[in-house]
Amino acid sequence: MQRRHSLHCECAGMKRALPVLLVVLCVLGPCTGEACPRPCSCIANTVDCSARALTVATLPSAFPPGVTELRLHGNHLTALPVGMLDSVTLRRVTLHGNPWACDCAVLYLRAWLLKQTNDALIRNVSCSSPPNLQGRLVVYLTEEEVLNSCRYWLCDLALASQISLFFFIVVQALLLAVIIHFLRRFDRLTCDVRRTALEDRSAGTSGLNEYTMLKDRSS
Repeated sequence: MQRRHSLHCECAGMKRALPVLLVVLCVLGPCTGEACPRPCSCIANTVDCSARALTVATLPSAFPPGVTELRLHGNHLTALPVGMLDSVTLRRVTLHGNPWACDCAVLYLRAWLLKQTNDALIRNVSCSSPPNLQGRLVVYLTEEEVLNSCRYWLCDLALASQISLFFFIVVQALLLAVIIHFLRRFDRLTCDVRRTALEDRSAGTSGLNEYTMLKDRSS
């Protein structure tokens, strides 16, 4: 009886401690029902992804909807996926210390920065490439400058494709020439073999005729 009373007291104590535990968990992590994205850390409504050597490929694809602060500074980001900062309600974002590439992929980040009023945020996001735009603030780039960098990239890609196609055609031509050379050599060898066979056959026939004539004479 005493043991049952003790178990009942323990259960009642756990029920009373459960709300307190939930509050503690909410303080330590965002209460959104979603796990903290790896390799970031989460405290309250802040997701800290700074200094994780993140690239565009390793950047988390989603963040908890209750996040109000997102730290992305000190990584290797050259661009942001389209719509990434639109799916959450953010009050503060840190983007400095990343090697932003000011080509076609930067258009989304530029459009998002144009909507921001935080001057410190805007002035900490600058281009690392291409060389003609290095050091320029992303938000102050004109569409023409960005599109020109895209055209240069496309021209380089087209040139590389043409060079690759040229080498491919040259290799094919060389292979075709080698095949034709071996086919001709094979035909020549075949003709020589046939000629030798005919000569041997003719020589054999002549020898047989001479032997027959000699035999007839002797008889």
